[in-house]
Amino acid sequence: MISRVVLDSNVIISGFLFGGPPARLLEHAVTGTINCFTSLAILDEVREVLQRPKFGLSPEQAFRLVEELHDSCALVKPIRQIRAIAADPDDNMILECASEASADLIVSGDSHLLDLGRWEHIRIMSPSNALREIMQGCGAGVGAHGSQPKGKVLNPL
Repeated sequence: MISRVVLDSNVIISGFLFGGPPARLLEHAVTGTINCFTSLAILDEVREVLQRPKFGLSPEQAFRLVEELHDSCALVKPIRQIRAIAADPDDNMILECASEASADLIVSGDSHLLDLGRWEHIRIMSPSNALREIMQGCGAGVGAHGSQPKGKVLNPL
């Protein structure tokens, strides 16, 4: 069973802006179906990306989304510096967060992380595969189309 999850910034941003499995994962974080962990580095990256002009969000909208994420996830302060991904060193912040959180799972759409498949004891999965496994653990049956989690949905826009 998945209990401790770190969502990569690309999954968070996709969930906020485009829906689909990443948005469902954010809903599971908000409702407590999964215990989501994040770090200030991840929150900063999400805020910075959301403020890019191509997404059309105001700084206030981006701030509200990041605040809601902060409220839904436990914040960890990674101490360990990890240099596992040389091709894209920024991806190491996800591993650092997961290590500090003693996570079971990292959810990412990033090929550098997905290519690892597993790092130490932590599995790394795509949003669709992670959602499928979470839904199975919730007793919603096989597949990502089980019942919707109930409760608050991240969407202060």
